[in-house]
Amino acid sequence: MELLTPPLRTTLRVNADAAARRRHDPPPAVKFFNPCGGATWLATELDADGDTLFGLADLGFGCPELGSFSLSEIAAIRLRFGLRIERDLHFTSTAPISAWADLARRTGSIIAAEAALVRMAKA
Repeated sequence: MELLTPPLRTTLRVNADAAARRRHDPPPAVKFFNPCGGATWLATELDADGDTLFGLADLGFGCPELGSFSLSEIAAIRLRFGLRIERDLHFTSTAPISAWADLARRTGSIIAAEAALVRMAKA
């Protein structure tokens, strides 16, 4: 599976350019996840190097963090049964990354934050 399509790369680069000019708090454009575990990454920006993403990373230990992570390192992860890190093809969000980070920290994971955001949207 291609982790970043050309349209996603464009969106992430536009967000990175906007963040360089002013305070920018976009919603995540892409979600990656470990199909065998709790690791999840939400990305809002892609640096000009084409590899460094900025967003929310949760390795499944209960402490999601905002910061930078490497697309090539995520793509290189090999899991059991020949699986790899996947992109959530159905992920969309209107909540800014700051709201995701706050909720993920309070609930302990991106997965729990996503469930809470879905419940809030239905209410």
